[in-house]
Amino acid sequence: MKFSDSLKKNDDFKNVYKNGKSYANKYLVMYVLKNSGECNRLGISVSKKVGNSVVRHRVTRLVRESYRLHENIFNSGLDIVVVARNNAGTASYAEIESALLHLGKLHHIVKIFFYEV
Repeated sequence: MKFSDSLKKNDDFKNVYKNGKSYANKYLVMYVLKNSGECNRLGISVSKKVGNSVVRHRVTRLVRESYRLHENIFNSGLDIVVVARNNAGTASYAEIESALLHLGKLHHIVKIFFYEV
C-alpha cells in the first residue's frame, strides 16, 4: 500500500514554507502542513550549497529512502518538505535517518513503538 506521494509544484512548496511549522537539527529542516488528502506528500530540497550534483542527488536518495522505510510510522494527511543543510553532504545514511526521525518526533507526526529485547 502506498502511503505517500511527492510534492512537485513550486506553489505547493511555497504553501508549506509559508503556512507550515518547521523544526531543524544539524542535518535537516522539516516543514509540515496538513493537507486535504489521506496520504502524505514528501518534497525534498537540496541546494547547491550542499555540494555538486552527485552529492545533492545522494542526499536526496538518502532522505527519500529513510522516509520510505519508515513511512508506516508517520501520520497521514501531511505535506512534508525536507530541506538539507550544508552538513548533510557528508552525512551517512544512519545520520540522515536519525535526523529525519528526530524531526518527525519534534513535530509529533511519528508513532513511536518501543520493543523490549
